[in-house]
Amino acid sequence: MDGIITGEGVVLDSRPASAASRLLAALLDLLLLGVVLFVVFIALSAVITSPSEEVVRIVGVVFLATITVVLPTTVDTLTRGRSLGKLALGIRIVRDDGGPIVFRQSFVRALVGVGELWLTFGSVALICSIVHPQGKRVGDILAGTYAVRVRGAAKVRTPIVMPPMLAGWAHTADLARLPDGLALSVRQFLGRAASLHPASRVQLGSQLTAEVQRYVNPLPPLGTHPEAFLAAVLAERRDRELVTRLRAGERDAAESSLLQRLPHGVPDPVD
Repeated sequence: MDGIITGEGVVLDSRPASAASRLLAALLDLLLLGVVLFVVFIALSAVITSPSEEVVRIVGVVFLATITVVLPTTVDTLTRGRSLGKLALGIRIVRDDGGPIVFRQSFVRALVGVGELWLTFGSVALICSIVHPQGKRVGDILAGTYAVRVRGAAKVRTPIVMPPMLAGWAHTADLARLPDGLALSVRQFLGRAASLHPASRVQLGSQLTAEVQRYVNPLPPLGTHPEAFLAAVLAERRDRELVTRLRAGERDAAESSLLQRLPHGVPDPVD
């Protein structure tokens, strides 16, 4: 099955990007880089009129290091793997576990890219991307990353239903805020539980239950099925957030009406 397998074993609905789309994204980035370099060259020419040989050598070394390593690392780190070319083609560089890339992965990709992209004019990267089943280049293999497609129609998600036997417990339980990554993993596990292998389903459900129980007090009744427990936590969490939003909206509306009233003693206009 194609897709990203998270650390909790949940399959995300993303597909590896093709070599053609990665090549086109790289060409767009290269075109943008050329425009930026042209502007920088014009600016330096206006500032430095007659540079010495040492200045030219230093500027050249700094220039090459910036173009080949510093700039790609910075862009990938700040954009979480979405340069303008990748953004235009609807692809993103992610870790093998589906998470966003950080500085370490960006630096390894850029450093390896000096050889497989710049010194070989991208031929090594293109061949590796075509041959590899996930479209990885050498830098992706060493950094533990690959490119995925992030465009496409959003799938309708089945709403989480509160298990009736746990409704009373969930309404009175103290539920701390779940980390976003854990909540997403639980949501995707419940959505795909029916398609998982029975043994994997039990194992993943037990692992996620153990993690979520750290944020719940008191624990559900003994003998509660892990999937029922996870569904109850997410359903109650959703309902509480909805109530909080509704109350905040009512409070804002009341405060807004007070601010719009005329000063004391001046009657409000009658329509």
